[in-house]
Amino acid sequence: MRNPFLRIRGCDRDLTGGGLCLTLALVLACCLALNGCHTQRTDATPTIEFTKIPPAAEGGRERMGTIAGRISGARPGQQIVLYVRSGPWWVQPRVETPFTPIQHDSTWSAEIHLGYEYAALLVDPDYHPPATMDVYPASGGSVIAVKTVKGEGSLPPLPTKTLHFSGYDWNVRMTSAARGGVDNLYDADNAWVDSHGALHLRVTKKDGKWTCAFVAQTRSLGYGTYVFTVHDVSQLEPAVVLSAHTYDLSGGEQHYRELDVEMGRWGNAGNPANLRYTIVPLYVPGNTVSFSEPPGVFTHSMLWEPGRVTFKTFRGSSAGRSVARPFREHVFTSGVPSPGQELFTFMFYVVPSDKSPVTRDNELVVDKFAYLP
Repeated sequence: MRNPFLRIRGCDRDLTGGGLCLTLALVLACCLALNGCHTQRTDATPTIEFTKIPPAAEGGRERMGTIAGRISGARPGQQIVLYVRSGPWWVQPRVETPFTPIQHDSTWSAEIHLGYEYAALLVDPDYHPPATMDVYPASGGSVIAVKTVKGEGSLPPLPTKTLHFSGYDWNVRMTSAARGGVDNLYDADNAWVDSHGALHLRVTKKDGKWTCAFVAQTRSLGYGTYVFTVHDVSQLEPAVVLSAHTYDLSGGEQHYRELDVEMGRWGNAGNPANLRYTIVPLYVPGNTVSFSEPPGVFTHSMLWEPGRVTFKTFRGSSAGRSVARPFREHVFTSGVPSPGQELFTFMFYVVPSDKSPVTRDNELVVDKFAYLP
């Protein structure tokens, strides 16, 4: 009986009959098998490998390191996008140059800022990298593959000095840090406590660059009421901002537990509002409430409770005035974080402004700080 399923053209014998046709059939089967294996390799999911990992360290413009790796399975036109976690995830090496090319031998490398964790993304040509991300980068859409790794070992912590203000110890930052995607230079000489116990914060020019002030408590306080008194902010230049807030460098899953009282005009001299209460992230509708604060001394309070944070601003310098009527107040009940390792921080910094750049020294006085559990 003839084989009804397969005959090879040019053979006058069935495949079941052996001989030359059987040999040709076996060759054909092998070719088909090899072709199937080749197709499977082509369709395999691309993988990213790290071959050089920078140390783990807090970031800053002066702290750089080399990261390198290898990619398998990338298609033509795809590139690597690198992120560093130092607070948020920051695109590397810079916002203006976010893509790292893949070489002909499938390797890649770049000089980047240091952080605690590093991420490499294999992306399609149409991918638009955000400058920062609060949470762990994930694959999907134009992001083909993601690989993250902890920094190797650790570098010594950035240098700080300590000052004592209102019964608490505060670390004064001495190096740069980013705010709003922009690096600010922080100088320890821009923060000090006077003979009356008031904290002075200053923005001043040094070596041709504007330097700022940054002080953070040395321990976390958690739920409770935070109260502080600030002298007249109406005299600040439009590009100078004071931010008094909680911040947890390791709390990306809760947007760094950042709750803010901010004072300034954010680079816009015509901005009628110079006081705002916020919960990060700012892009969520309702997470920012702005007011206009007249000249004078004002006391600000922030009551942080489970699922609720209440901001109030009082005229004058009496901290914790429970019976006084607030000048401004607002309650947030959505998106309120729970405590972690957050530290209360005063950050006196500069924002970019082409129309109203900083032209002179700016100084602000915080009379006192109090915490009520």
